[in-house]
Amino acid sequence: QVQLVESGGGLVQPGGSLRLSCQVSGRMLSDYIGAWYRQAPGKQRELVATIATAGTTNYADSVKGRFTISRDNARNMVYLQMSSLKPEDTALYYCNINHPIYNRPYWGQGTQVTVSS
Repeated sequence: QVQLVESGGGLVQPGGSLRLSCQVSGRMLSDYIGAWYRQAPGKQRELVATIATAGTTNYADSVKGRFTISRDNARNMVYLQMSSLKPEDTALYYCNINHPIYNRPYWGQGTQVTVSS
């Protein structure tokens, strides 16, 4: 059974930093594209960042230069380092993995990030 468990969310002041972690079990992370999505209240879920199996990264324009996605295949972990956080970054953040050929996505349950003074 595939499980993705996020952690690291919380309340942070504007300008602060957080590091989200996603523990993957039941699949070899090295075979999958890793990604982080977020969903703010009343809005659609949006893609934040992706990291390919070879390590290539892509980011939403709104987070470029502030967020960094990374992976540790040996530990089956995906990370999202967030800095210079803004109130508009407030959302439920979801970890996602997807096979590049079979297009079979898996999701975590989400971790809340709130940016407020």
